[in-house]
Amino acid sequence: MDMKVLSDKLGLSFLAEPWLLQVFLVVLATVLVSAVAQFLLRRAERMVSQTASHWDDGLIQAAKRPLPIIIWLVGIAFAAGTVGKETGAAIFDAVPPIRNVGVVVCLAWFLIRLIRNVSCSIVVMREEKGEEVDLTTIDALSKLARLTVIIIATLMAMQTLDFSISGVLAAGGIGGIAIGFAAKDLLANFFGGLTVYLDRPFSVGDWIRSPDKKIEGTVEYISWRHTRVRAFNKNPIYVPNALFTTIVVENPSRMTNRRIKETVGIRYEDIGVMGAIVADVKVMLQNHVEIDATQTLIVNFNTFGPSSLDFFIYTFTKTTAWVHFHEVKQDVLLKVAEIIDRHGAQIAFPTRTVHIEAATPLLEDH
Repeated sequence: MDMKVLSDKLGLSFLAEPWLLQVFLVVLATVLVSAVAQFLLRRAERMVSQTASHWDDGLIQAAKRPLPIIIWLVGIAFAAGTVGKETGAAIFDAVPPIRNVGVVVCLAWFLIRLIRNVSCSIVVMREEKGEEVDLTTIDALSKLARLTVIIIATLMAMQTLDFSISGVLAAGGIGGIAIGFAAKDLLANFFGGLTVYLDRPFSVGDWIRSPDKKIEGTVEYISWRHTRVRAFNKNPIYVPNALFTTIVVENPSRMTNRRIKETVGIRYEDIGVMGAIVADVKVMLQNHVEIDATQTLIVNFNTFGPSSLDFFIYTFTKTTAWVHFHEVKQDVLLKVAEIIDRHGAQIAFPTRTVHIEAATPLLEDH
């Protein structure tokens, strides 16, 4: 049966032309391939969800969207190229470059999604194993890898569009000087962020403060330009990364112990029991379950104060948690008060004693 007769019977008269039939078959094949690819991706997604590894999940999720787009892009470009050959329209000359750029963009999209999924998988696997997770380093490496993919994809796309890469790089070298002067603050923040990522003076979740600036709070986010610190009054503080190269930053989150440093005064009339009180307080601290006896522990009579005899306590708790530390400190101070009371002494408070000398009677002249 002739193709023209068949097409007339089926109501598809446009298939009588060979090139139209080719276009139709290409589009039909694209639809079928896209449907099969999505079906296989769904099957693969169900299969990898049952495995213990997170890497295969990240790979399938990364390819789930870009792959069908690439299939459609290649199929439509092939069909459009066929139409262009037959019609001779100049507009179809732009199809190959657009196809190539689209493929590069889809591949870059796939790699960016894969990098993001891999970084999340690393975090999940370490948390499942109970290992320490350095979110700052993982985030930095993820951003650096994605930035590399974007730069390479941009250069490939420019090469596909017949731009001279060497010329672009040369122009970038000349213009980089001017851009460097114009964007020196931006570059300073970038290298400041790089310093934070490499030296890691703090990480996301750390409590930091600076004696040089009024900065204190919990680190929430570290970008290449700024670091967001949540103050204890819940206000966000946006700190340019360049500032961290010039200021002192304390990181209390990395302290090994918290210090108790207190001065306690008793009355002057209790000087006879000062030695016993100091000795008992020291024994109490050495036996306290929350006090780290391996660290410096000092209890000594220290000062003859204006209205009290002062001894000082210098020791460290095992905990570094702020709330629990104050609970431990309260328990220690109450035990110190019990020891003072047990020895019949009292904690002194500011007093003033006035001594009045008796007046000498004057001799009357006779």
